[in-house]
Amino acid sequence: MRLKKRRKPRANGWRVIRRCVVFFTAICIVPVLLVLMVATDRYSRPVPRHSTYVRHQFVEIEKPTVEAYLNRNISIISKRMERRREHMKNMCKLLNLDRPGNDSLHKPNPWEFLIDNKHRLIWCNIFKAASTSWMYNFNILAGYSPKFLKKTKIVPMTLARQKYPRPSLQELRKAFNTYISFLIARHPLERLLSAYRDKIQYALPNTYHKKLGNEIIKKYRYKKNPIPTQKEPTFEEFVEYLIDSVKNKEELDMHWTPIVEFCTPCMFDFQIIAHTETLQEDQMYLIKLAKLENIIQPEWKNPGRGSTENQIQKYYSQLTRSQIFQLYHIYRYDFELFNYSLNGYLEYGTTDKDPSSLLAAISMKDFEQNDLPKVY
Repeated sequence: MRLKKRRKPRANGWRVIRRCVVFFTAICIVPVLLVLMVATDRYSRPVPRHSTYVRHQFVEIEKPTVEAYLNRNISIISKRMERRREHMKNMCKLLNLDRPGNDSLHKPNPWEFLIDNKHRLIWCNIFKAASTSWMYNFNILAGYSPKFLKKTKIVPMTLARQKYPRPSLQELRKAFNTYISFLIARHPLERLLSAYRDKIQYALPNTYHKKLGNEIIKKYRYKKNPIPTQKEPTFEEFVEYLIDSVKNKEELDMHWTPIVEFCTPCMFDFQIIAHTETLQEDQMYLIKLAKLENIIQPEWKNPGRGSTENQIQKYYSQLTRSQIFQLYHIYRYDFELFNYSLNGYLEYGTTDKDPSSLLAAISMKDFEQNDLPKVY
C-alpha cells in the first residue's frame, strides 16, 4: 500500500494581499481613532455633578412663593454662585486671561456695561443671553412704566442708554468696588443658534442682517450640490461665513461675539454669574440680594420663534463634526470660563467625508495660551 505524498500548500497571492491591506489599514486608522477618542473626551468632558446645567422649566412664580422658595434654597444657590466664581477665576489664571494687555482679550472693555447708581447694580449686557429680559428690567429700574415700554417703538437699548450712558473704565472699576455686579452666560453653541435664527434666518426686510444674509447666500450657496431652496442662508452657510470671518480676522457681530471679548470677564470680579440653564433661580437670588423684589420680577422675555434648545438637533445635524469642532475653537474661552462642553452637540454632527478635515479641526486646540482662538 502506497502512501500518498502530501502536497505542499501553494502560496496564495490573495492571502498575502489581504494581509497587507489589513496591516496598512491598521496603521492608518488606529492613530486616527486614538486621536479622536482623546479629543472627544476633552471636548465632551462630563459636567461636574454639582453643576446644575439642565434647564429648569421657566414658569411664573407669585411673590409669596418666590420668597418661600428662596428661603428653602438660598444656601444651595449661593454655593452654586461661589463655585462658578471660583471656576472662572481658576480658568482665567490658567489661560492667562487675567493679565492686562492691549488686545481684545486682555484690555478691559466697559462698552456694554450698564451701571444703575440708584440701585447699585452693574450688568454686562450679552446679546442672546436673556438680554431682552434684563434690558426691560433696567428700563423699569430707570423709571419707565411697563405701559410705556409696551407701547413705545423706541429700541429698548436706546431707552436704556438715555438713563445709563456708557461708563468709562474708571467709573466702572469704582462701581465694582461696592455695587452688585452680574452677567448671564449661555451655552456658546445654543447662543450662536439663537443669534442665527433671530438675526439671519428670520431677519426683517431692509435691515443690516437681511443684507448680510443676502451676501452670505451669494458667497457660499454656489458650493452646494444640490443648491438649497430656502431664501435665507442655511445654518451651514452661516457657520461657513462665521468660520471664514474668524480666519480673516474680521470683527464679529455683537450678537455672536464671544463673551470673553464682549465683557472681558477676567478683568473684573463679577459677584454673580448667572446661567440661562438656571436662570429662574439665579434671577430670584440676584433680585433678593439687590433688594429689588418690589420693583422687578424674575422673567425671561423671549421674542424668538420657539425655544432654541428644542431646535439643537435639527440645526446642528446640518453640520459636520469638523465644523462643530471649529466652532468650539472660536468660542473656546467661553466654554472654559463658564464650564460648558460639546455634550449634546457633537453627536449630532455628520461624519466628515475626508477624515483629514476632522483631524485638522481636532488639532486646532494646540495653539499658544494667551492668544486669540484660531481657525485654520
